[in-house]
Parts: sequence; C-alpha cells; structure tokens
Amino acid sequence: MTTWTRPDIGPVDLDRYLDTTVFVLPPTPGLIALHTQARDATAGQEQFVRAAGRIIRLLLETALSHLDHQPHAVATPTGFVFEGVRAVQPELYAVTIPRAGDALEIGLREIRPDARFGKILIQRDPVTKHPTLLYRKLPPDIAGRQVLLLDPTIATGGTLLTAINELVAAGVEESDILVVNVLTCPEALATVLSRRPDIRIVTSHIDRTLTDQAFMQPGIGDFGDRYHGTVATATDTA
Repeated sequence: MTTWTRPDIGPVDLDRYLDTTVFVLPPTPGLIALHTQARDATAGQEQFVRAAGRIIRLLLETALSHLDHQPHAVATPTGFVFEGVRAVQPELYAVTIPRAGDALEIGLREIRPDARFGKILIQRDPVTKHPTLLYRKLPPDIAGRQVLLLDPTIATGGTLLTAINELVAAGVEESDILVVNVLTCPEALATVLSRRPDIRIVTSHIDRTLTDQAFMQPGIGDFGDRYHGTVATATDTA
C-alpha cells in the first residue's frame, strides 16, 4: 500500500485567494476564544460541541450572505419603506459530507429548517489518504442551483474535491458551490482551488500548515469523533 506523500506545491500565496474565492471570518477575540475552547486537547465532548456549534452559527450566517441577493422593499409597522434585499433563490440547497459535516447540518437546520439536504459519503484511507466515494443522495432538482457544501475540516483537500466532482456531475455549476468550513490550511486551499478555481470557501480559520502526516497544524483533532463523542484524538482529518 502506498503511503501518502506530501505534495510539493511550494509556498502558498494566500493573498491571491483571500476575499475573492476564500472568505475568512474576522479574528475577533470572541471567535479566537471559541477556537481556543474547541482546540483544547483536554476539552470534553460538551465543551467541544458547544464551542464548535457557536463557530458554526457564525459561519453559516456569513455563508448565507454570500448567496445571490436582489433588492426587496418592505413596509414597516410605522408605515415607512425599508429598502432591503432577499435571496434570489428562495429554496436553500445544502450537501453534507458525513460524519463531521453533520455538525454543520444541525446548525443549518436551526437557521433554515426548510433547507433541502443531500449527502455525499466519502471514506479517506488512513494510510494513503486517498478518498473513496461510498454513497451519494442529492435532491433531484439540484442541477443549476446554488449549493452550500458543508465540510468542517479541509486538510489535504481530497475529500472536498471528490464531493465537488459529484456536485458538478449532478449539474451544479462550479461557481454555484459555496463551501462552508470551520478549519483549513494553505496547502488544502491551493490544492482545491488549483483544480476548482471557481468555487468559493467561507472558513473560520486558516491554520499554519499541513504536517508530513497530513495533519493540520496546530489543528483541532478528529472533528467528527470529538463532536459525536466516539474517539478523542489529536489528529486532523479532511
């Protein structure tokens, strides 16, 4: 079995992506405090779920604002007109990558219980890091729609690229895919955006680098295991 080899992509120029295809939440003290709580290796499941859930809520509200909007005026109770906006696409489509992506689904259902969800199950080999598609179930009319793709950790980018390929094969335009992500790293961004340059990514933080073992540094651990309370590790998955 061939082990994973770190890609030789050289230094990553993040400036070419920031605020054009990659949008990072402002590093406020409140957000950094939530990351501190979630990343703490001594944190139990309750602390992790609470901190991650609050980060996810901030992410989702920001991601929804990146969907297309159009002018929409309403009359206020005082009889005046408020010149507002509303989403061009009333229906909200989202696709999760289980298990870790379920955390984002829970948060989105609280905001938009009417959202239509799809699932793309991908297993990453623990040694080669090669992703394998196991299951796909998407809304039948997802073609041509704007879609939120929910993936909390992007380390190597292989899992995310597999999911994007499935959406494009289902008729979703690359430019209509908006990835919602808790944590990623420069190497993953370069890998994904070099192959799919028209997607957009909203993330709460970009870590320093990717280690030779394909873990993000400083990392957050196995997001899915920590969220669901199965195994607590210090490794990162994508």
